[in-house]
Amino acid sequence: MSSRSIEQPVAAASTAAARDAETDIRIELPDREPVQARLYGVRPRGATVPLVLHFHGGTFVCGDLDNGRSVARLLAGAGAVVVSLDYPLAPKAPFPEPIEVGFAALEWLYKQRVKLAGKGAEVFLAGEEAGGNLAAAVALMARDRAHPPLAGQILLSPMLDPCAGTASLRKATGDATQCKWASGWQEYLKRPVNATHPYAVPGGSLRLAQVARTLVLVGKDDPMRDEALNFARRLADAGIEVTSSVLPGAANWPEALYEPEGSGCAACEAAVQKHFRDFFSATPPPH
Repeated sequence: MSSRSIEQPVAAASTAAARDAETDIRIELPDREPVQARLYGVRPRGATVPLVLHFHGGTFVCGDLDNGRSVARLLAGAGAVVVSLDYPLAPKAPFPEPIEVGFAALEWLYKQRVKLAGKGAEVFLAGEEAGGNLAAAVALMARDRAHPPLAGQILLSPMLDPCAGTASLRKATGDATQCKWASGWQEYLKRPVNATHPYAVPGGSLRLAQVARTLVLVGKDDPMRDEALNFARRLADAGIEVTSSVLPGAANWPEALYEPEGSGCAACEAAVQKHFRDFFSATPPPH
């Protein structure tokens, strides 16, 4: 039996086990309204596991905790405890509100790390599509504010280019006159000047040194492929440890990533979960 055929049932079993440990929670944030979240995974007694703050996709304007379920379950199935955040959406809450809420949730998570994931637990950020943008932005904020320490960021098909003009995106949208990603950017940024802010558009940041080590995953025909891989190259040029991969079996990304009941591709999910496990195990403790 091939290693691939073994990995698929293992991934399915671990993800199924993660489904039995999902709890909706409410996070109290200082000087802000409480935010809803969903907790995935269980720390084995006496163990220390990775702790992940996760942001769902939805082009900044839609999506909820159910849309974050597929990726959160894969993260939990890879051995992590995951807090998936119901962050505020544009146009009601444009930049910078979602990332300010995200950073406040990260600070809360860090304070709860021993309780949630064990003594010495490493803290990660993760997100798909628009959530990948928010994760990357919060990672920049954590670097600039010198706290909390991060062990890594996981970006799946992240939205990083508000120009929405890469070859991969043009190929995916074809002759369509409306582009949901361009529309989402417009609602999120609200004002043109925000497009120059590194926290709004991490892909355009001129200073990427000293951010957390990074895992970037995209699909072969992914609209976000080019901007994500370009960001990975720029991070590497800035001296950041980066692992990037184009998964040929990842069809219909990024939409499949925020399907509530999974991508429908067992082989792809097994590959994604293996990347998660390898990234968690290879990440050195934060300084």
